[in-house]
Amino acid sequence: MAARIIGTGSGLPEHIVTNDYLSTVVDTSDEWIRERTGIRERRISKGETTSDLASKAAKQALESAGMSSDQIELILVATFTADSHMPSTACLVQQEIKATNAVCFDISAACTGFVYALSCAYAYIHAGMYKNALVIGAETISKTIDWTDRGTCVLFGDGAGAVVVQADESGKMTFVQGSDGSKGRALTYYGKSMNNLLTSLNDNNSYISMDGQEVFKFAVKKVPECMEELFVKTNVDIDEVKYFCLHQANKRIIHSVAKRLKQPEEKFPINLDKYGNTSAASIPILLDELYKDNRIQKGDKFVISGFGGGLTWGAALIEC
Repeated sequence: MAARIIGTGSGLPEHIVTNDYLSTVVDTSDEWIRERTGIRERRISKGETTSDLASKAAKQALESAGMSSDQIELILVATFTADSHMPSTACLVQQEIKATNAVCFDISAACTGFVYALSCAYAYIHAGMYKNALVIGAETISKTIDWTDRGTCVLFGDGAGAVVVQADESGKMTFVQGSDGSKGRALTYYGKSMNNLLTSLNDNNSYISMDGQEVFKFAVKKVPECMEELFVKTNVDIDEVKYFCLHQANKRIIHSVAKRLKQPEEKFPINLDKYGNTSAASIPILLDELYKDNRIQKGDKFVISGFGGGLTWGAALIEC
């Protein structure tokens, strides 16, 4: 059984933090940030949790799909900034939206998380186990940031995006995914759970740490490679693709990928100028904008691609 996306939604904090505001917090400027990243502003939570934003996106996606929450059989949330280790964010969303018939769990694959979660949902549907799934990418990255580190604090924002995926023979999704744990130190977040009774380990390094150059080189090489593998696997000509919906990390990365694939930049929609890097949320937020603007329609082919911590990467060719 194949599947297609039948509804989308977003959940974003109301509070906007501009580059000019950040220049009062750390040694930076609007020009410095825009030239290096393309980011102008980002949304930062003033109390909204990851599950709050995820639930908001879920409700919008259900409304878009014309579906009630009790029809959802599977909820997957991609996040590395969960409210708690237990219960999962997916279970908290289930409680909030009253999706009483759903199986729920989280997936941790950083910025590739939404691609991984969507592939899991597709596999469940393809296997005939479920017919209706809710797939969410949600993050409150602001709680992981060292706000004195201008190399990272200017990059990230909070938000959530969601899609409803339904069994449907008219839709098709094909995935290519990979991981390289040997390079995982290039992008890390250890959190606050490092104390150990027996080893006396108490590491309070609870902020995101990133080797920006290493991550940039990885992304501009690996993303085109996995897309090319995808086109070989599907026997689809790259020129048939209407949009390439990349993880919104950096404008330079996206433009470099477009150049390597010899595709016009117009086919690579960008919204990171408004939201920054929202990790697992960035692709579904972008999809929600495209669907709501009717820029993606029945019969279109588009590609999504995520890359980030792990290191992980993935891409999917989606035929509506």
